[in-house]
Amino acid sequence: MGVVLMSKRELNRIDVLARLDGGRLTTSAAADLMRLTRRQTHRLLKRYRDGGASAIANRRRGRPSNNRLPDVVRDHAVALVREHYADFGPTLAAEKLAERHDLRVSRETLRGWMRQAGIWLPRAERKRIQQPRHRREHLGELIQIDGSDHRWFEDRAPPCTLLVFIDDATSRLMELRFVPSESTFAYFDALKSYLQHHGKPVAFYSDKHSIFRVSKADAASGDGMTQFGRALSELNIEILCANTSQAKGRVERAHHTLQDRLVKELRLAGISTMEAANAFLLGFVQTYNNRFAKPPASKRDLHRPIADTNDLDGILCWREQRSVSRQLVVNYNRMKFMLRPDKTPAALAGKLVDIYDFPDGRLEIRWRGLPLSYSVFDHLQRVSHAAIIENKRLGEVLAWIKQQQDKHPHYRDNLAGPRRSNQKAGLMKDRVDRLVQGKKPGRRPARRGRRSCDTGVYAATAPATSEAAE
Repeated sequence: MGVVLMSKRELNRIDVLARLDGGRLTTSAAADLMRLTRRQTHRLLKRYRDGGASAIANRRRGRPSNNRLPDVVRDHAVALVREHYADFGPTLAAEKLAERHDLRVSRETLRGWMRQAGIWLPRAERKRIQQPRHRREHLGELIQIDGSDHRWFEDRAPPCTLLVFIDDATSRLMELRFVPSESTFAYFDALKSYLQHHGKPVAFYSDKHSIFRVSKADAASGDGMTQFGRALSELNIEILCANTSQAKGRVERAHHTLQDRLVKELRLAGISTMEAANAFLLGFVQTYNNRFAKPPASKRDLHRPIADTNDLDGILCWREQRSVSRQLVVNYNRMKFMLRPDKTPAALAGKLVDIYDFPDGRLEIRWRGLPLSYSVFDHLQRVSHAAIIENKRLGEVLAWIKQQQDKHPHYRDNLAGPRRSNQKAGLMKDRVDRLVQGKKPGRRPARRGRRSCDTGVYAATAPATSEAAE
């Protein structure tokens, strides 16, 4: 006796027909239960009485459909897809077959053909499985770093970013710091605190953010190393970038735990500012590590001491080189710095000097390691029109723009009136830029004096400058 395959609906029909044949149901009631007509119910009952329960099974099961397309059409469609559209999905491939080859096939039919031919794989089968990675054996061997942008203070304050340094061997939180957004200066501050408390690890493990890795290998400027990478290189610390977020799963899982526990702890403590939260983190880290940290496989600590902590400020800063003009002017970050001629040798014109931009806002111009005295000629315009902003800094920049708009809530309305015939397009943008810089709108006062053709600096008159700390 063979095995007969039946669907759930067919098994339900057998039960109803058995009750109908035994007189426990009327024909109308049986037809309603099977959602069939009385005539079809009588036909099924006759088949049940003649052939038994196996006669209720679909007689076409295992046989090809009468409405299927011929095998010639299937082979032709598969050949066209394999030749011209091997990397196309079924939907786009079906559109191109109808558009370019006058072969009209539904996308689901083509999907089945492509799966049978091995051309197409469903998304579930294409899912990449991330194999688990064993922990490192030593504390300080590999430190995973990342930033988590979240509403850490819920509705009590705007969103901000938490920088997380976690040890791969123990899952111990090594450094936490609240910052407005992920930036090189923010990581410099966190790294300085880490080095002062723990020493130098063997390597850091991060994502492929532009802070840690140059996106373009053939970039025209730079030496293929970011400012953060340059600082780690001087400290003899390696930086490794993960290819996927699953590869640095320890810090990613720590984000989920912190977004649950730390948010509630800050709420219970009534904290709503980053300054108070950073002070609160000292006790929270100890409690977290006592609860979740694992003992390392080896007791050896691979952190190395820092030779001279006084050099950290000169390493953990933004450093670039700039050329000095003949008028002893240095251009940096849309600003002009005038070197003092009484304290700067004239032979420095045309030479390269080093710009040291520190996280606390200080800026030094050095030549051969010695700081030079300067004054600021043109102040920085923080955000220009159509500026390119990284995704992870978008929240901070939008908050600053909103702050500026609140200071000048109506200046766009004042500038939206009809333009005079002698008003150029550049003048309108100039008025907006001057308002953003905090200057009064209007025509620029005429400058008297000889203008240098090389640098655009006026020699006879100049704005008031502030002396830099020597």
